[in-house]
Amino acid sequence: MSGLVEIRGLYKSYWRGASEVPVLSDLSLDIARGEFVALMGPSGSGKSTLLNLIAGLDRPTRGSLRIDGRELADFAETELDRWRNRRVGFIFQFYNLIPVLSALENVEIPLLISDYGGDERRERCEAALRIVGLGHRLDHRPGELSGGEQQRVAIARALVNDPLLVLADEPTGDLDSENAEEVLSLMALLNRQAGTTFVMVTHDPRAAAKARRIVHLEKGRLADAT
Repeated sequence: MSGLVEIRGLYKSYWRGASEVPVLSDLSLDIARGEFVALMGPSGSGKSTLLNLIAGLDRPTRGSLRIDGRELADFAETELDRWRNRRVGFIFQFYNLIPVLSALENVEIPLLISDYGGDERRERCEAALRIVGLGHRLDHRPGELSGGEQQRVAIARALVNDPLLVLADEPTGDLDSENAEEVLSLMALLNRQAGTTFVMVTHDPRAAAKARRIVHLEKGRLADAT
């Protein structure tokens, strides 16, 4: 598998008044194309901060973060916004679906600023929903779907642009154990069969066990990997 994410000497800190608060310190990590990596660690270890940096939602204090050979720090903000929309898929703990829109319309949102015409957008959305097993629920709104089905819609939305990688932040944190198992099994299946690259933040060892590799963070540093 070729390298997709290359992180070298990454630092991230925030300012709280006159005090600098370090979050990530001298972190280096490689994620190969086609991997399924789980980021684990206690609260405050820097997991979500690292995910946001990989997504281009935040900028490092210093260090290098390259994705698909491109240094994210070199992007202007507008270019970064376009790149993120086209190349990164997101799965959140609380789904982030719009209640008044159907499943298909929710999946279509990342495509609305693309160059695709209406017919092609619908075809891509229908295909993404079929992949996650919801081809029969295209016109249902989130309130008419179970929690597991809503998260499947979120996964379809993350996949609809054929992204380089999919970033998942506690994707099963709001699900019961049965629905969590179904969602995680779907992610693992997509990773194995379609080669989708996943980077997932989780506190749950059972969720992390679905990944191919577990990366542990402690106090902003890489502790070990399995």
